[in-house]
Amino acid sequence: MKLYAFGSNSSGQLGVGHREDTSTPQLCRITTGEPEEPPDLPRKIVAGGNTTLILFESGLIYRAGVNYSRAPEPSHKARHTIPEFHEEALTIECKAKLCSATWDASIIVTRKDEIYVCGRGPKGELGLGSEFDAADDDMRIDHFPPKGTSIVDVASSVSHTIVVLSGGQVYGWGNGRKGQLGEPAEVLWAPRRVEGLNFKVERAACGREFTFLMGDSKEGQRAILGSDKWGVRSQAPTHIQCWKDIGASWGSIFILGRDGKMCSWGRNDWSQLASGNLSQIESMAIGSEHAVTLTADGIILCWGWGEHGNCGAGADSDGIGNTIGSWNEIKRSPADGRAGALGVGAGCATSFYWTDEHAFFRIGD
Repeated sequence: MKLYAFGSNSSGQLGVGHREDTSTPQLCRITTGEPEEPPDLPRKIVAGGNTTLILFESGLIYRAGVNYSRAPEPSHKARHTIPEFHEEALTIECKAKLCSATWDASIIVTRKDEIYVCGRGPKGELGLGSEFDAADDDMRIDHFPPKGTSIVDVASSVSHTIVVLSGGQVYGWGNGRKGQLGEPAEVLWAPRRVEGLNFKVERAACGREFTFLMGDSKEGQRAILGSDKWGVRSQAPTHIQCWKDIGASWGSIFILGRDGKMCSWGRNDWSQLASGNLSQIESMAIGSEHAVTLTADGIILCWGWGEHGNCGAGADSDGIGNTIGSWNEIKRSPADGRAGALGVGAGCATSFYWTDEHAFFRIGD
């Protein structure tokens, strides 16, 4: 497996060996310990403002960038280390099944349904209670989830997190002042159940000031909580059936159908929404204000706000990286040869894709 990245990189969150923004895909450095074998395929990539987490199928998580806690800036020592992905110590012993990230915090769900958080949470983002607005090390959220339930999904945006349980119940914490965590609309320092839902929720996606909840694909039931800025609530379809995947940027919502077609609504001042002329899409990843997709033909397409290079550099850009009414076809790195692209990821102005060839860095390389 080879992993490539492009976009915002001032904190080394791309893990490519330097801290410069790039619009050209570059090979990520992934250090491996013992045994000296490369990680398997990524299951999910999530990112905060300055850090990236890769969850692999094995349950291991690798991290690159700066995970802020009480320190407002990266340390002098951190600035002089090589930016690359390192194994998250927690998941060596406690394999993960899910993860998400707010702007300054990370959330890891283990296969034992334990939730660990670290980073900064001035508006309750850690979910540890009002006495914790920062955690330098991974800390467990105690007494959650309720007995007899398991966690099936977790999603976060800038300052709030949503958890979906096996029974279809939904809990959340963080900044809920726009109603994105249900009523009453307030900051929540610990998990609280979202009341008033009349269907079993299966998936969640979080925008900056809203939460999108989806039920069974056959039924198409959905709920949108929080702000209606950019029309994310008022423009939404009543029912959304036969969905394959869902996602949200800070101001838009995206649906990938089982037929390979995408629909989206919300903010579109930088052409964030999906064009109706897209090829059949196999998979998608939604970043802060951009989308990365893999077509059924193996082509990687990016569109939206791309001033850090996260939409690539192409003829359909406005000169500073933003796409204009279309998309950019990403020119693959010469290093990946004829290897087929297998998946895509996205974060805060960051983009990723991986191929089916091996490439990794051992500690000391």
